[in-house]
Amino acid sequence: MNDLQQLASDVVKTATKSGATAADCVVREGSEFSTTVRCNEIEQLKESGAKGIGLRVFLGHRTASSYTSDFSPKGIERLVSSALAAARVTSEDPCAGLPEAEHVGSHPDELGLYHDDVSRLEPSFMIDLARKTEQIAFDCDPRIRNSEGGTFDSYRGRKILATSQGFFGEYRHSTCSLSVAPIAVPETDGKAGTLGMQRDYWYSLSRSFAGLETPEQVARKAAERTLRKLGARKISTCRIPIILDQLTAGSLLQNLFEAINGDAIYRGASFLVGKLGEKVASEHVTIVDDGTMPGGFGSSPFDGEGVRSGRTVVMDRGVLTSYMLNCYAARKLGMKTTGNASRGMAGNPGIGPTNFFLQPGPHSPDEIIRSVKNGFYVTDFIGFGVNAVTGDFSRGASGMWIENGELAYPVEEVTVAGNLLEMFHGIAMVGTDLEFRGSVASPTLKISEMTVAGN
Repeated sequence: MNDLQQLASDVVKTATKSGATAADCVVREGSEFSTTVRCNEIEQLKESGAKGIGLRVFLGHRTASSYTSDFSPKGIERLVSSALAAARVTSEDPCAGLPEAEHVGSHPDELGLYHDDVSRLEPSFMIDLARKTEQIAFDCDPRIRNSEGGTFDSYRGRKILATSQGFFGEYRHSTCSLSVAPIAVPETDGKAGTLGMQRDYWYSLSRSFAGLETPEQVARKAAERTLRKLGARKISTCRIPIILDQLTAGSLLQNLFEAINGDAIYRGASFLVGKLGEKVASEHVTIVDDGTMPGGFGSSPFDGEGVRSGRTVVMDRGVLTSYMLNCYAARKLGMKTTGNASRGMAGNPGIGPTNFFLQPGPHSPDEIIRSVKNGFYVTDFIGFGVNAVTGDFSRGASGMWIENGELAYPVEEVTVAGNLLEMFHGIAMVGTDLEFRGSVASPTLKISEMTVAGN
């Protein structure tokens, strides 16, 4: 065992020797670099490293947690004593506890979460990439006259989890990303004008530097998305088909995750309570949560409680087949954990997605657009008007008006309104273009009809 592995094991042993009936300990260390170059000048530069220990202890069915970044013997002693002291004054909860033995373990395959090429990146090289990406965006069109900057981020981390059950797991992970956010101004506004100014962005995210899109690809996509917003109009209120691009469709899946989160289910705070086995979406919708995808941004060999990672079909051709659960929520609902415990350094584990995605369908994005005579292609949602309890959905939006199967002109300052249950039932076409730019992803989606509120 190396030093951090031994430390995690020793913390658990110290906790149980001090009176805990059970305990688990997570040790994390990581380093990050981030830079933003705006108008060819470095606006932000950050390089940092951090490490910490989180301890959760049980006294029967009483539980508490504590954390520290002090790895000295005295720091560990305070960590253990503070967690035990807090546990003694908490109420008993019969659902509290470590995972059942049959669920504990680590996925045996190499998941490709760490790549050495990220660790070999020099700060000057990363700064130059951010600067180059922004400059390419400027060079795409004279109407791009400003920017919120080109940004490069990299991260390398390591996680160790040890429990009093005898589980011990460890993995390393790396990510890097490149992004740019150009600002365009119509030529008629004059050099200093801001009327009609538009902003958009694009980014690439990868576990390895080799997997990133090039500065040219990121910059040109960002410029294209920004320029097509110029001359945006409002439209009259109507009920029409809408198409969600990859990013906005992904945000819709995030809203769904909140509703199938076991915490919301056992509290009765979701419109999907009691809907297991029922048809809650169209037959075109199959949704999966898979923590074992090689290189996935949500992949890991085990979850935040030491439960072996796996694959869960959440929705099968429109039928809700599973909620997302950690051990606590599973016990509250009389079910089995799905291995979705998400844990920080302090507090009890929450519930989070691994790689949560809607499976791609047979239609290209162009084919989906051509299927709409008059409708709205949504490229941005604004605000947080989604109620997971009722499913009500109302968010500001911008995008492109579709006329005779083609993108005709940009639209802004409208609101898309409906209900999540109706929206998922209304999914009529699913695109082929599933791409992961995070742990939640969706291809392009067409919803048969929604209200778009404008003038």
